[in-house]
Amino acid sequence: MVDCAIILAGGKGERLRPFTNDRPKVMVEISGKPILLWQIEWLKSHGITKFVITASYKHEVIEEYLGDGSKFGIEIEYSIEESPLGRGGGIKKAFKAKMLEGVDDVIVTNGDIITKLDLSQMINLHTQQKALVTMLLVPYISRWGLVKVEDDHVIGFDEKPKLPYWINGGIYVFNREIEKLLPNIGDHETETFPKINQERFLAFKDEGFWRAVDVVKDKSEAEQFLATS
Repeated sequence: MVDCAIILAGGKGERLRPFTNDRPKVMVEISGKPILLWQIEWLKSHGITKFVITASYKHEVIEEYLGDGSKFGIEIEYSIEESPLGRGGGIKKAFKAKMLEGVDDVIVTNGDIITKLDLSQMINLHTQQKALVTMLLVPYISRWGLVKVEDDHVIGFDEKPKLPYWINGGIYVFNREIEKLLPNIGDHETETFPKINQERFLAFKDEGFWRAVDVVKDKSEAEQFLATS
């Protein structure tokens, strides 16, 4: 049973200013609740009740809001970075948390994501195949509309089409064996993933709503989705 998650919550969110002037990116509110709380509630709905939150910039805002997690029906341990370690270094440090002692498989997520992904299916794939890493893949949606042209004439438009590619959705299931491959400082995508045997590196594709809240437009789109879901 997978019931633990590491949430990467150290981002400053400079492209979301002024919303991040007094708080880290994950604490920006979407429809009245911080992004981080939306994500925790989604994870909790899939049986995740223990959380290690990696934080740095204005981490006290997160700690004051969530505390030990008890008022949300969860357990929280914090992994505070006094100086930035990069995402890979942050994950490696988080693996040393007391809460994760003896834990084999753990969810790892970027803390700025809003989604309704069926995480339970992803976990089942990972455990059944005994994977080292299972990565969420989501469709590559063009931020710009495409123009359809025929014989030098504009014949139509395709707003925000799905392109024939998949991108990293920033949500993973990690087996603890990956710990030794993680950098002390650096990023797991560039320094760890290239070292993984492809037989134990699985992809889980999902075409449902997914949004990494990087800019104000992403915030608006996430609010629209949550208002209708």
